[in-house]
Amino acid sequence: MSKWSEEKSWEWHKQQGWLRGFNYLPRTAVNWTEMWQQDTFDPACMTQELQWAAEAGYNTLRTNLPFVVWQHDPDGLMTRVEHFLDICQRVDIKVMLTLMDDCGFSGDHPFIGQQKQPIPGLHNSQAAASPGRNVVMQPYLWGQVERYLKEIIGHFAHDERIVIWDLYNEPTNRMIFTLAGEDAFDPALEEYSHQLMEKAFMWAREVNPTQPLTVGAWHIANILDLGAPIYQHPTDIRALELSDIISFHAYVPLDLMNKAIGLLKEYKRPMLCTEWLARHAESKMHEQLPLFNAEGIGCYQWGLVKGATQTHIPWPEIKRTDNDYASRWFHDVFNEEGTAYALNPKTWTSALLLFYLSPVFCRTHSACFQANALCIVIMDIFYNVTL
Repeated sequence: MSKWSEEKSWEWHKQQGWLRGFNYLPRTAVNWTEMWQQDTFDPACMTQELQWAAEAGYNTLRTNLPFVVWQHDPDGLMTRVEHFLDICQRVDIKVMLTLMDDCGFSGDHPFIGQQKQPIPGLHNSQAAASPGRNVVMQPYLWGQVERYLKEIIGHFAHDERIVIWDLYNEPTNRMIFTLAGEDAFDPALEEYSHQLMEKAFMWAREVNPTQPLTVGAWHIANILDLGAPIYQHPTDIRALELSDIISFHAYVPLDLMNKAIGLLKEYKRPMLCTEWLARHAESKMHEQLPLFNAEGIGCYQWGLVKGATQTHIPWPEIKRTDNDYASRWFHDVFNEEGTAYALNPKTWTSALLLFYLSPVFCRTHSACFQANALCIVIMDIFYNVTL
């Protein structure tokens, strides 16, 4: 199997319509290990939260699988993924599965069993990588990673519940979060991550799934460094070259989002913004959803329900410099009872009209854009919304 043609990628895009999604962990899980291992798998919570999401108008989600759980219990993990996909299917939510991830923000290598409690006040304090930065830096272990990817993709290669494969979340990410600020893992990780990402595309294409493959570009300027390059890191460039569908992360103000989209249009393929929404970083729902809609870009904000990951708290560097950080959430859109978050609750409905009414009023791609044009006008009337 080779990389999809531009024509095939646009046909896929046409079939999907506008993908309106979120990155998902249940509120009870501190990381994806806790989400997926047998003792802490929580389908009741997932069912409740995904019902909230469906009622709000979401039609897709992105979630990660942990290599360490597959190592310990491959058959059990497969059974739980099937269960999760069934829950999603019942509420018409399509799934993007992410198979690897360098974001070991906890600083610990992944481990099975009881996970550590969240560190009070720290964003995503127990985030675990997959397969783990330690595994990434030991190529003699990559045979296990190859088997993991091929078993998962092979099992679901023709499964319509899965909309796309995200092979590797933020390869080369070395960040470690602490209450004092941000630290970094071994710089040598970057070369290993780059090589493993290329291998992952090769292994996945040997399986020949019906779904497209992607890895998101993520090295981009933000309010902490507005002058930084946009997707010029070698691993970003290679990921964009190899992907069937272009995907990217952008926790950025509206002007930078427009600039990023303009640069990525050069690839002449459909786009998915697979991470965004960071209120303290000027990545705001009421500003950027209309842009994604107008450009036909699928979007997956970070977070659904405020919970154990504590992603309502900003990144350590933002928290350290913003004395008023606690006045608003960083990520997430629902509290633990399913109530929608807004700085001004009275304007919640207005702010999300574009997003949440689209599945009610439209069942085709073209009708969706017509309905959303009306919603944008209504949103403008309530432009003081600050979601």
